[in-house]
Amino acid sequence: VQLQASGGGLVQTGGSLRLSCAISGRFSSINSLGWYRQAPGMERELVVSSGTTTEYADSVKGRFTISRDIGKNTVYLQMNSLKPEDTAVYYCFADPKYRGRYWGQGTQVTVSS
Repeated sequence: VQLQASGGGLVQTGGSLRLSCAISGRFSSINSLGWYRQAPGMERELVVSSGTTTEYADSVKGRFTISRDIGKNTVYLQMNSLKPEDTAVYYCFADPKYRGRYWGQGTQVTVSS
């Protein structure tokens, strides 16, 4: 299983970005997927996890939305009203059934003030 993340970049405060994560390889189904982020000097933190339920970090509720195109095996993270504190490397993950967790390579999001 391979995950390829893209869509990061530099945006001003209040702007929007959409991250993509293309999932390829052999798997029967995915139990859950989502995004983490890691800011410089900080631990990696969960942004959103989507399985039977969807859970967002309090800091992104109402601003970020996860979605999935099953036909394309791609998961998206729409990020609106971005703030400087959203600056981080964003990592997508997927938990295929009966398999371990797989990670994408990370995509940098920088929000300027």
